[in-house]
Amino acid sequence: MDTLPPKPRLREQFRNVIRVQRYSIRTEKSYWYWVRFYLRYHRMRHPLEMGPLEVNEFLTWLAVKRNVAAATQNQALNALVFLYTKVLEQPLGDIGEAVRARKSVHIPTVLSHSEAMRIIALLAEPYGLIASLMYGSGLRVVEVCRLRLKDVDFERQVITVYSGKGDKDRTTLLPSSLIEPLQQRKARILVAWRQQTPFYQCPVSLPFALKRKYPQAPGAAEWQWFFPSLTLCQDDDGAIVRHHLHTSTVQKAVKQAVRASAVGKPASCHTFRHTFATELLRRGSDIRTVQTLLGHADVRTTQIYTHVLGQAFAGVQSPLG
Repeated sequence: MDTLPPKPRLREQFRNVIRVQRYSIRTEKSYWYWVRFYLRYHRMRHPLEMGPLEVNEFLTWLAVKRNVAAATQNQALNALVFLYTKVLEQPLGDIGEAVRARKSVHIPTVLSHSEAMRIIALLAEPYGLIASLMYGSGLRVVEVCRLRLKDVDFERQVITVYSGKGDKDRTTLLPSSLIEPLQQRKARILVAWRQQTPFYQCPVSLPFALKRKYPQAPGAAEWQWFFPSLTLCQDDDGAIVRHHLHTSTVQKAVKQAVRASAVGKPASCHTFRHTFATELLRRGSDIRTVQTLLGHADVRTTQIYTHVLGQAFAGVQSPLG
């Protein structure tokens, strides 16, 4: 009598489904983190033994006991909805009124142009160039680290961001002042790639779907990273590949430069992106254009920068002058 193959474990089921759905690797890791957290909270009971009541209890605990932010609680909910709806094919339905984490609105820290340039000047390469792209193009740190040679159009002065936040593609500005340093960096990479130095004999990492669709891409010139890591690593399939520079390395370098600059503000990598948006608005750019360049789905997200500008926005002045 033939026996049925064993049913895949939950982790494997989850991984297979989320990859078929073409979610990003970062989303996959975040969602699985919350699924594991949920299971540990309920003493490793199988999710099919639980349902809306247990999800409600977990979300309420996050808000009341862990004091998580509203966005964090929403991410946990999204992960569990995905688990039940897509993986287990048992939609949750109404989970009831969980205690919601309070959503707070924070005005972001921004730098003046001179402060931004002072910090960038203190950064060694390639971190200075990376920070310049965050400030000059409004890119997130992970978006800069993920740039490939094909993503920068020098003739049109456009940078294309693929699979940004929310798995959305967008284009943004390439500052004229960065064309030459980026072209020089690209030229050095291509020389090493053509010479097939030991480092460049190893293929670049590619998302699982792209690797299947473009099997030659990992060794092609246009898919090389602008900012590769100096060490090799394993991809999810166990192959040795070259990945891009890790964001934590950039964040550490920026943190040290901010401290050395003595600007007196709690600045980080993301502060350059905030400063990009604020500077564009201050110089008269339309808020819808800024929204598009930043990749915000809702203009209300972009409008937070009008609060940063205060009386400098659109020429508005206080009655007292």
